[in-house]
Amino acid sequence: MFGYVRPVLDRLSPEEKTRFQGVYCGLCHTLGKRFGWSARLFLNYDLAFLAMLLEKEPCSCCRKSCMVHPICKRPCANETSALEAAADLSVILTWWQVQDGIADHGFFGGLKYRAALLLLRRAYQKARDNRPDFDGHTQKCLQELATLEKEHCASVDAVADTFARLLAGAANGEDDGTRRRVLEQMLYHLGRWIYLADAADDLKQDLKSGSYNPLPLRYALVGDTLSQESRQELASTMDQSIRVMAAAFELMDYGDYSAIIESVVYEGLYVVGSAVLDGTFRKRKKKEKKPNERRYANA
Repeated sequence: MFGYVRPVLDRLSPEEKTRFQGVYCGLCHTLGKRFGWSARLFLNYDLAFLAMLLEKEPCSCCRKSCMVHPICKRPCANETSALEAAADLSVILTWWQVQDGIADHGFFGGLKYRAALLLLRRAYQKARDNRPDFDGHTQKCLQELATLEKEHCASVDAVADTFARLLAGAANGEDDGTRRRVLEQMLYHLGRWIYLADAADDLKQDLKSGSYNPLPLRYALVGDTLSQESRQELASTMDQSIRVMAAAFELMDYGDYSAIIESVVYEGLYVVGSAVLDGTFRKRKKKEKKPNERRYANA
């Protein structure tokens, strides 16, 4: 995945920060336990958020050390079925994302992706066996996306929809029909938002390399960046997906993770989206000044 989905930590209480740290570290330990150390290299915020969405059990944390923090133990959520599912889905998504990287970058440019495949091969085979339906769904959506990219599809909605349907498939393992529909709605629009954010984030690099990016085919550019009007138009459609996510969020109780998920939906996505569109997301450091926050109520 991409690492765009995160709460605004300054707005969380100390207890909520501990829970967020706990689920992030819990997913890392679950990846290591299920798939070995190499799978932990691909940990990111997006899948920690997915784990919180899928979680139905009360938050239960311990403290553990790891290779990154060998001395000071960190809060770590105890393993649950939601963390196991998020770990499996993380490996499957990463595997196919790496495959896509090989296809996009040729032989020499794709060497780092081939190295990643060697690290992930056994983990992917196990995750595929655990979640064959999701693996098949992911392959199908990415094949559709590859076809659109080869055609240089100028419809931003068409390519974003394909990735959105891919991520919505993560809700298919939910047995409760109402809960599944809410999760599908949230994950669909999260996937749509992630695709658009990633396209904006990669715009300069894609223009330089000649890689497919739908934004220049749809929006006006000034040099290698979107024009001010284009940025506003793209921000508007990204914000619309967040508003649909917010409406779905209000339909379900997320237990101990409600406040963290609320922070992501009502603030975090707007903060990251603004930084991406301003071109400051990759440069911003955690303790330096933050980008202006666009609030849901004022969007």
